[in-house]
Amino acid sequence: MNHTHGSEPSDFLVENISLLSRGRALDIAMGRGRNAIYLAEMGFDVEGVDASAEAVQEALELARQAGVTIKAQVADLEKDYRIEKEAYDVIVCFNYLQRSLIPQIKDSVKKGGMVVYETFIVDQAELFGKPRNPYFLLKHNELLDMFRNFRCLRYREGVIANYKAVAGIVAQKI
Repeated sequence: MNHTHGSEPSDFLVENISLLSRGRALDIAMGRGRNAIYLAEMGFDVEGVDASAEAVQEALELARQAGVTIKAQVADLEKDYRIEKEAYDVIVCFNYLQRSLIPQIKDSVKKGGMVVYETFIVDQAELFGKPRNPYFLLKHNELLDMFRNFRCLRYREGVIANYKAVAGIVAQKI
């Protein structure tokens, strides 16, 4: 896969793609769509959402260049955005933390569906500087706790490849 300017999909998503059953996928805070495009290439029916109109436009253009179709919308995730209930086989979210969305994410994945979530933990601020605001950083084991009532298939937490401190989970709604 050769997506321009460092837009490779997340390693954590690629490593765990075999756990995900094909179907309708949602990428929350999709940015320029690196993960959405990868999911589309892997045969998912992909929708994405991001607060940046510019990022969404770029994602649609990059998808077109990659020869895949994704749906994408611009929305302020903190305000009026609502995820359709029990609508998705897979929901992914990378490098974005909005705790108020977690209950919606859990409600919006179908029974048997998967959530793939990875974002920064508190160690990120100490070790690597950004993001610094604790509001955007998971506490230790917090991600695991958030999905306690799901079946955890993969979990990792700590410093990855010496440049980021993250927690990642692949969890199935049971």
